Amino acid sequence: MSKVLIISTSLRGNSNSEYLARECERGAREAGHEVEFVSLKGKNIGYCIGCLACQRTGHCVIRDDAAALCDAVGGADILVFATPIYYYEMSGQMKTLLDRLNPLFPTDYRFRKVYMIATAAEDGEYVFEKAYNGLLGWVDCFERAKLSGSLTGGGLTDGGEARGDEAAARRAYELGKSI
Repeated sequence: MSKVLIISTSLRGNSNSEYLARECERGAREAGHEVEFVSLKGKNIGYCIGCLACQRTGHCVIRDDAAALCDAVGGADILVFATPIYYYEMSGQMKTLLDRLNPLFPTDYRFRKVYMIATAAEDGEYVFEKAYNGLLGWVDCFERAKLSGSLTGGGLTDGGEARGDEAAARRAYELGKSI
């Protein structure tokens, strides 16, 4: 089976997107995949400074938690990014991480499929479009990878509300089973 890396980018306690990511993890494990779950909570990830040294050296000049995450992303077959939606866009910490994954660009990265799980207080497909397109822009930079799907949960305002949304939890679990 495949090596799946699920990255929860929410820093919120009792996060709705992280709950759905955990349901996806459960489904992927039951499908027989090797799954690693990483939360950005407590991680120190600085902003990319645009020096492009990573393109020459294969690693970032900034010494923080992004280097280990970059290694994990490059070694996974399937990536799942889970994010809350803020102002119709992915979380800032997710965008910062995507920027810091730049050392992967010239490498022989393994991932071929990328998925997005997103939750928001507001409901409707338009709520998630910009975050999806933002991740699509990152994926498009990796010729052998494809944004293979997304799962959304709208109408989830307070922390923990996703636990009461059985349909969203079931969709997340099924996503994990199907990847």
